[in-house]
Amino acid sequence: MLRRTILAAPLAGLVLSACRADDEPGLRLMVPNAPGSGYDITARTVATTMDAASVKHGVEVFNLPGAGGMVGLRRLAYEQGNGSLLMLMGLGLVGAQHTAPISVTLADVTPVARLIEEPEVVVVTQDSPLHTLDDLVRVWRADPAALAVGGGSSPGGPDHLAAMLMAKAAGIAPRTVRYSQYDGGGMLLGAVLSHGVAFAVSSLGELAGQVDSGQLRVLAATGRDRADRIDAPTLREAGLDVVFANWRGLVAPPGLTAAQRAGRSAELEVLRRSPIWLEAVAGHRWTDSFLGGDDFGVFIQDQDRRVTQILAELGLRT
Repeated sequence: MLRRTILAAPLAGLVLSACRADDEPGLRLMVPNAPGSGYDITARTVATTMDAASVKHGVEVFNLPGAGGMVGLRRLAYEQGNGSLLMLMGLGLVGAQHTAPISVTLADVTPVARLIEEPEVVVVTQDSPLHTLDDLVRVWRADPAALAVGGGSSPGGPDHLAAMLMAKAAGIAPRTVRYSQYDGGGMLLGAVLSHGVAFAVSSLGELAGQVDSGQLRVLAATGRDRADRIDAPTLREAGLDVVFANWRGLVAPPGLTAAQRAGRSAELEVLRRSPIWLEAVAGHRWTDSFLGGDDFGVFIQDQDRRVTQILAELGLRT
């Protein structure tokens, strides 16, 4: 029953109330995009497992979507010194800094910890005439603008970058690709199932349920190795020299005291070692990639430089 609760809660939209039995302020966890997104699923899994593992009770999760996550980032930056607020983020937010007209950046907030990473997958509906990645590439090369690819991230985010790297590896000019942006995996899923796009690129965890049920078919995965429980090749095995992984973590407002930062870090260290969290990570087919504090801050800076370089190489930097 516990395992079913942990894995089902994110998809059911469980929000734990911010009631506590002690005098500590309740923890609030902001999701900077829509329900059903990878950020949303991860945040609700963190909240549920914190409670189940007795790390922190009464964690409240709330959504504040907009501008690829930048509206949430701006809100976080305004919460100077608020040690009771965290925000779920990832590679998508790193990319959104380059495209959204909002002056706040990740340099303005406090890095707390990277939590997980996972591969992207290339999916089509079961009735799609594209049965293999070779089929997709052949049709894509013939008329790139005619084949719409959907992603749940803004330009510069993981779905967009993975699709553009695929195009470049296939000999398709990235600027000719018809990329349709959706606000998270939930909205992207609707577009795929209604044939609003020919194929989609998204994180495995966001589409795993539909893949397992047979609604979607995976043509390839972007990881170095084959994705867990997915009968599909890697991009390299299928002939495109691309290896790509998405990741997610937590950041806090600026101006936290050393004690506040240490407290949050200690809680997450306890969580990532708990059997309940490890079970949830495995259930979502994520990989533990925990990186705390200052090291996570350096990683974010490195990722920002990498995104900038990739966008420039693809001719997509504005």
